[in-house]
Amino acid sequence: MNDIKYIAVEGVIGAGKTSLARKLGERLDAKLILEKFEENPFLKRFYDDPKHYAFHTQTYFLLSRFKQLTAETKSDLFHNYIVSDYIFEKDKIFAYLNLNDDELDLYERIVASIEKSIITPDLIVYLQNSTERLLANIKFRDRDYERNIQEDYIKNLNDAYNYYFFRYKKSKLIIVNASEIDFVNNEKEFEDLFNEITKPVHAAIEYYDPVNKRLAR
Repeated sequence: MNDIKYIAVEGVIGAGKTSLARKLGERLDAKLILEKFEENPFLKRFYDDPKHYAFHTQTYFLLSRFKQLTAETKSDLFHNYIVSDYIFEKDKIFAYLNLNDDELDLYERIVASIEKSIITPDLIVYLQNSTERLLANIKFRDRDYERNIQEDYIKNLNDAYNYYFFRYKKSKLIIVNASEIDFVNNEKEFEDLFNEITKPVHAAIEYYDPVNKRLAR
């Protein structure tokens, strides 16, 4: 993993991004960057009334993600690695799903003026899940502001994530079939995934199926 210093974990709501990022960060003694989604004052209102609060929610996330990543991805003398639980580009997935045409036009103007300042991760780990597994995870963790999330929203978001990452080319990418594993509570499954992430050489895009213990390129 000589050329991999900045790893980002991605996936739909409920995929386990933050849990995996924490475990990777601890194992690698990395600088950990976690999205502060709970600080968004519009998030709960968005899930209650998506149409009215989409632009408020999106703009807050865009600017807070920009501020956090530009500050925390700078050189750090105390850590050899950076691990985050999101990438800046994910913001566009939500924007195209939730904003109307006028809002999207303004959003794109803002993005165009700031996105060049963002450092791209060396490796992205995309946790691909079934909609059923995502909904089960969301229900299990029972966050107050997520209780009104609709199944159709998660399905559409999941489809949008798959479309985006199956075409992603800006950095090296591992697409992980995460629907039937538990890397949080099963240490063997985490070790297998960790070994794939930290191996010496990565192709531009890889598909990792932990269930069948195979990696196809």
